[in-house]
Amino acid sequence: MDQRDHQVISLIGFSTTGKSTVGRKAAALLGWQFVDTDDLVVEMAGKPIPAIFAEDGEDHFRELEHQAITEALEGRQRIVATGGGAILREENRELMEERSVVICLEARPATIFARLTADGEGKNPVARPLLSGPDPLTRIEFLKEYRQPFYAIAHWTIHTDTLSHDEVASEIVRCWRYLSRKASSSVDSHPGPFANTEAREAEAPYCEESGAACVVRTPTVSYPVFIGWGTLDELGRRMRNAGLKGTAHLISDGGVFPLWGDRVEAVLREAGFEVDSFCVPAGEASKSLAVATGIFDWLVERRAERGHPVVALGGGVVGDLAGFVAATYLRGMPFVQVPTTLLAMVDSSIGGKTGVNHREGKNLIGAFYQPRLVLTDVQTLSTLPQRELVSGWAEVVKHALILDAPLFDRLEASIDRLLQLDPDASTEIIARSAAIKAGVVTQDEKETGLRTILNYGHTMAHAVEAATTYGTYLHGEAVAIGMTGAALISHRLGLIPVDVVERQRALLEKLGLPTAYTGADKGQLLTAITLDKKVSGKSVRWVLLNGIGEAVVRSDVPADLVDQVLDQLTDIVAT
Repeated sequence: MDQRDHQVISLIGFSTTGKSTVGRKAAALLGWQFVDTDDLVVEMAGKPIPAIFAEDGEDHFRELEHQAITEALEGRQRIVATGGGAILREENRELMEERSVVICLEARPATIFARLTADGEGKNPVARPLLSGPDPLTRIEFLKEYRQPFYAIAHWTIHTDTLSHDEVASEIVRCWRYLSRKASSSVDSHPGPFANTEAREAEAPYCEESGAACVVRTPTVSYPVFIGWGTLDELGRRMRNAGLKGTAHLISDGGVFPLWGDRVEAVLREAGFEVDSFCVPAGEASKSLAVATGIFDWLVERRAERGHPVVALGGGVVGDLAGFVAATYLRGMPFVQVPTTLLAMVDSSIGGKTGVNHREGKNLIGAFYQPRLVLTDVQTLSTLPQRELVSGWAEVVKHALILDAPLFDRLEASIDRLLQLDPDASTEIIARSAAIKAGVVTQDEKETGLRTILNYGHTMAHAVEAATTYGTYLHGEAVAIGMTGAALISHRLGLIPVDVVERQRALLEKLGLPTAYTGADKGQLLTAITLDKKVSGKSVRWVLLNGIGEAVVRSDVPADLVDQVLDQLTDIVAT
C-alpha cells in the first residue's frame, strides 16, 4: 500500500449496509473515535438531511458532505462512516484514498430493500431522499448498478448480507489489521514491480463469506477470483452474491461440457437461474468471428437480455470467445469465467482480455471486458489430458520468472507433486500465480505499462502458433518455446548469465514442455512477429529478463539477433 494514514478507516457502501452501526462497534473494538459524516452535515446545516434535500437541493447537500469528509479525515485513530452517495464525487474519493484505509460494505439489492422496510415484510419503505417512488427495489437496483464502479476505490470489501453487525465489525478490524501489517512490513517476499504498490493488495484474502484467492481492482470494476478444490458447487451462490440473475447463457466446448456441463447447469438452476447452453467444437479454430456469429444468432433466438449473464465454462478459447460475445452483444452482458484448464486458471480468465483470431494473427480482434467474478475449481483439472495440464504450467513458470523468484524455487521443488495434481500443492501454487496476474491487472488494466511484462515469451509464441496454423502446438507449449527464445535474446544482450537460461530451460523440460520448434518456416515466423500486438512505432517490444523474478521491456532488439535466435531454437532440436 502507499503512505496513506493507517490510523483512519473510511467506510463506504450503499444505504443500509451498516456503515454507522458497525462503524461504532468497530471503533469500540479498536478504542478509536467514530465519526459519521451525515451527523456532521446535520450539525453544519442545522437541520435534518431530508430537509436539506427538500429546501436546499442535492448539490448543496453534496457540498456540505465534502466539507464533512474533509474535516473527518483530518484526525487519527478514527473510523469515518460516509453517506451512501459520497463516492460519487471525485474529490471525496481522492481524499479517502489518500488519507485512509477504505473498506466497502456490500449487500445485494434485495437485502438493502428488506433493511429499508419498516416492518420487515417488504412494505412501507423508510423515507430516503433518493429512494422515493412507486418501485423502490427497482430504484435500488438502478442506483446500485450506477454506483458500483465507484466502490472500486476500496482496499477491501465485506459482503454483509448474511453477517450480523458484530461479525461485520470484527471483519473491519481484521481487515484493517491485515492491511496495516502489510504496510508496515519491511520485507517484500515478492520482488519486482509489485514492491510496496497497491497492486500487491490483490494477494490478500477477499473479505467474503468463504474468501477469495485474490481480487482484481480496476478504475471501473472490482471482482473476486475464487480458487479451491471442489468449488464448482459454489458457482450459483457466488453469482447471486454478485447480483446476477435471470437466464445464464452457458458457453462451453465439446471437450468440457460432457464432463462438467450437467453439474454446472444443475448448480445454476438450484440457485434460481434459468440455463441455456451452447457448445462449440473444442480447439483454437473455434476462436473465430464465424463461431462468434453463431453464438450471436443463438442469443437472438433465445431473446437474451442485457442483464443476463454469459458464463464461460472451459479453457482459454472458450473464455476469450465467450468474453468477446459478452462484451459486444447488446453492447455488453455480465460475464462470468469458470476456467477448466490450468492456462485459463492462472492467466486468460483473469484480466478481461477477450477476442478472436484473424487469419493473419492471434487475438487481433477483441476488447478488454472484465468479468463479474472468476470461479476456479482446481479439481476440474483431473479430467484434463496430461498434455494440456502440462501446457498450463508454462504460464505459472512465466509468472515466476517475471515477478516472483521464490515461486520459481517452489516450482523447481514441487515438480512431481504438480504433475500428479496433488490437491494442496496445486491449489496453493495456482492461487499464488493467479494473484500475480490479478495484481498486475489491478495496476495496469489496458496493458499500457506494467501489464506488458505478462507477455514474456508471447511474442515468439504467437508467431510459432500462427506459422503452424494453430494446429501443432498448444498455447502453453508455444509460450515455453517463446520463453526459451526470449531468455536467449536476454543473454545475448548481456541482461542475464547463461545459467539463468539453462535453469529456465531445465524447469520447462522437467515439466514436459518443449524448448524448441519444428515445422515452422522462419520467414513466416519473422512476419508474424512484426504483426504482434505489442509492436509500437514499427518496433517490436520484447519482454526480456534482467534475472529470475525481474522483467524488462526492450524495443531495441536487432532483427538479425532475432533471426539468429530462431536458428538456435531449431538447432536445439538437432542437439
